[in-house]
Amino acid sequence: MIGDIIETKQCQLKDPMDLFHSGQVVKICAPMVRYSKLAFRTLVRKYSCDLCYTPMIVAADFVRSAKARDSEFTTNKVGDHPLIVQFAAKEAQVLCDAARIVCPFADGVDLNCGCPQRWAMAEGYGACLINKPELVRDMVRHVRNQINNPRFSVSIKIRIHDDLKRTVDLCQKAEASGVSWITVHGRSVEERHQPVHYDAIKIIKQSMSIPIVANGDIKTLKDAEDVHHLTGADGVMVARGLLANPAMFAGYEETPLQCIQDWVDIALEHGTPFTCFHHHLMYMMERITSKQEKKVFNVLSSTSAVLDYLNDHYGV
Repeated sequence: MIGDIIETKQCQLKDPMDLFHSGQVVKICAPMVRYSKLAFRTLVRKYSCDLCYTPMIVAADFVRSAKARDSEFTTNKVGDHPLIVQFAAKEAQVLCDAARIVCPFADGVDLNCGCPQRWAMAEGYGACLINKPELVRDMVRHVRNQINNPRFSVSIKIRIHDDLKRTVDLCQKAEASGVSWITVHGRSVEERHQPVHYDAIKIIKQSMSIPIVANGDIKTLKDAEDVHHLTGADGVMVARGLLANPAMFAGYEETPLQCIQDWVDIALEHGTPFTCFHHHLMYMMERITSKQEKKVFNVLSSTSAVLDYLNDHYGV
């Protein structure tokens, strides 16, 4: 919790841009509601994930409420870096205020311009911002001007327009305002499960001089490499693929038993709530369990029952 973290004074902050200058494709864990919290970030970092995002946090609530800050943002002093805090915001000063709060404990902030959920768009957050390039530009510029740490990154995550010229214009305006990098989910707001437009990500990459991160339907390390070659992107961001296999970036085709053991150890150490602990295991074991096993495992209702099951069936 932030209250706890403040007592630790100085976190071991890192410059995320160093990753993009390394010459390697940057492997990134996406912001995922409920899932990309500290315990899971700790797990994927053990398996070659370079950069992690928090779940999306509504900046206005975060600034206004100490309770929201304590429940929404947890990190630690040493291992959870580099870390990007993703905010939903629609006002430049509110985003700045949120950035100022997390600046001592994180390595950058990301403005969500891609969430297609109705509630977010109705509130003026998320993907509706791709139609407000001047507002995005002002928000990035404000954070740049008010956070005096040059190593603190300011990035945005977007979806694409049907007319790609509008997306390129948005990206160029953001670049001119000092954005560090842009993550492009290669679908429009209306698209959910349609094929990802990797060709669009390639065009955006060719139009920019800052790093571009490709996002969408990356499920294996080979997918990540293929998308890098297809698009020229400097990094790849993965959500569901990492939920299903947190060891994906380390080259495992499916979740190894050691990774399951690591999750149990980390989750128990962090006091992860049972529902979250169990859900992660359900995702991780999806490919390695039979239908019958899933029927039993997925209805277990206590940590002790899960631990007994794993011990009896997998020796974990």
